[in-house]
Amino acid sequence: MPTILSGIQPTGRPHLGNYFGAIRHHIAATAEPGEHFYFIADYHALTSSRDPAGLRANVVDVAATYLALGLDPERAVLFRQSDVPEVTEITWLLACVTGMGLLERAHSFKDKLAHGLKPNVGLFTYPILMAADILAYDSDFVPVGRDQVQHLEMAQDMAGYFNSAFGEVFKRPEPRLPESEREAKVPGLDGQKMSKSYGNDLWIFAEGKELKSRINQVVTDSRAPEEPKDPSGLVLFELLSLFLDPAEQAHWAERLRRGGPGAPGYGHLKARLAEAMDAAFQPARQRRRELLADRGELERVLTRGAERARSRARAVRDRALSACGLR
Repeated sequence: MPTILSGIQPTGRPHLGNYFGAIRHHIAATAEPGEHFYFIADYHALTSSRDPAGLRANVVDVAATYLALGLDPERAVLFRQSDVPEVTEITWLLACVTGMGLLERAHSFKDKLAHGLKPNVGLFTYPILMAADILAYDSDFVPVGRDQVQHLEMAQDMAGYFNSAFGEVFKRPEPRLPESEREAKVPGLDGQKMSKSYGNDLWIFAEGKELKSRINQVVTDSRAPEEPKDPSGLVLFELLSLFLDPAEQAHWAERLRRGGPGAPGYGHLKARLAEAMDAAFQPARQRRRELLADRGELERVLTRGAERARSRARAVRDRALSACGLR
């Protein structure tokens, strides 16, 4: 059976981009034959997090989010990255065969610097740790967004470097891409890709005044409701479309294109988005509250997941150590 692996960073509350770009696909994929490993990337979070209590809380929140949205821990291995120390050992082994030039070409590193993040060695070597995350479990497939394909390709390169030097140790992973461009990118409140780092995100469990306040921040322009508008150019419509069935989506699009008396204004789009989003996540929101009220059960799920993950990673680590002469 194939092994499918992916992870999510606990750098803040999961937002719509996380959900439509990753979480819902992770959960749906567990219905397929195979072994599914999903880790909460707390080591990765340290490249920017300086809040220990906040990081611990975010890890718990990510676990509660996945479970509330329907992840079955009997069908998938959910665990904390830092509970598998073998990954950091594999990171060092890969670092010793990886050239600086490969890391310098990483798009994500350049992008984060362009958005004002202070560079550190952890941020620079992030792709090596990511490669270790993937290779430690003999992963066959890694669900990634199109903007993350380069990281998967770098993991393939690093596996090749090590295998070329020491023999066939690491399995070559392959990417699993989104089915459509729409799923690949969820716009943030400012129209750019939604990201916690950029502060343009929309928390999936927001409700009431908080939800309405965030939606009111979605970028618009000064055009009057009756002016015809291209729906594909409206951030509000892009977000609303994530929640509508095809018929309703087509109805809103036609009214926007036509304009004239009775055409919807931005206020109508915002109100419908708040209503649709609230309804979509209401059951999971209640389940999340129940899970957070029982932290012991969350810890049991993560501990069981770590035990299963470590068993796999330990075997891969030992294989790599033996190959390069450390065992």
